[in-house]
Amino acid sequence: MKRRNHNNRQVELPNFCHLGANLRIALTVEAALAAGVAARVADVPAFWAEFVALSALAQPALLLTLLALCAAGRWLRGLPYRMGVGATLLLGMAVPVLAMLWLSPLLAGSQPVPVAAVAAFALLLGAGLLAYFNLRARALSPAITEARLQALQARIRPHFLFNSLNAVLSLVRSDPRRAEHALENMADLFRAPMSQANQLVPLEDEIALTRAYLELEQLRLGDRLQVVWHIHKMPADALIPPLVVQPLVENAVYHGIEPLAGGGEISLNIYRSADKVHIVVRNPIAADVGRHKGNRIALANIRERLLLHFDLDAQLKLEPLGAVYQVHIVIPYTRERTQPAPARPHRR
Repeated sequence: MKRRNHNNRQVELPNFCHLGANLRIALTVEAALAAGVAARVADVPAFWAEFVALSALAQPALLLTLLALCAAGRWLRGLPYRMGVGATLLLGMAVPVLAMLWLSPLLAGSQPVPVAAVAAFALLLGAGLLAYFNLRARALSPAITEARLQALQARIRPHFLFNSLNAVLSLVRSDPRRAEHALENMADLFRAPMSQANQLVPLEDEIALTRAYLELEQLRLGDRLQVVWHIHKMPADALIPPLVVQPLVENAVYHGIEPLAGGGEISLNIYRSADKVHIVVRNPIAADVGRHKGNRIALANIRERLLLHFDLDAQLKLEPLGAVYQVHIVIPYTRERTQPAPARPHRR
């Protein structure tokens, strides 16, 4: 469970299954061990000998601790924040002590394990790491908000808005139901950036938004825009940052379809492989018409938000494949909702 700080920003326990969090914890443990040894040993050979011996004990214990925290992560984050912190510290103290009691006879002969020292070290280091992750989450919250605002500014291109409105106006008399549906799609499209900046959304909601956008574009582009969906293996319940797929498709239309007189085909392939979700968008490569700067800005914004939400566990790869341009996103598969999603508006 999350709590809110005095700035009304939500704070939660870190995800101990994420690679970035685990790397930071491992490096912090090694740095703390090195500092502790350096404070007691002045001789360089003796320093390295003692540091290596301690690391041989600490690293397996740390690995077991991280595995335990990852396994219990959903339960820990489901607790009230203060209880979750207490349970995390208790687990982070108990597992290293038990692990070192088990490993010490194997690696260090009959030397007894200083249980109190190990427990105190784990407790203090755990408290410091939780404080760090707390501060980091607070610092990143406005960064996510700013990135979302930039995404909104990048996506609302005047030509798209005006062309969409003209397309809707042309339908008002000839096909009022279709015009009403198009206006509802526009409302959904421009309402999406107003949701909370740090909220993950179901992948199926992002796909629904992308379909709404493509329906608007097909009003004006007609048969010039062909879309192929490969989403039968898509995990609909996977959580992703909002406004990731739709801006990729908008870029594909703007940079790949519009410049071509005969139009072209956009393909979306979304699937799950093991614990990863893959999102692949392909479009034809058009001649250079001076639009690449906007494309780089949009992709940089998506990359930044993926990093803020998933750290090192997310990837965004640009892969030109002959006459086709491909964007390939890989994110962790997670279904844990961090907070309730807003209800979708009811349509007639």
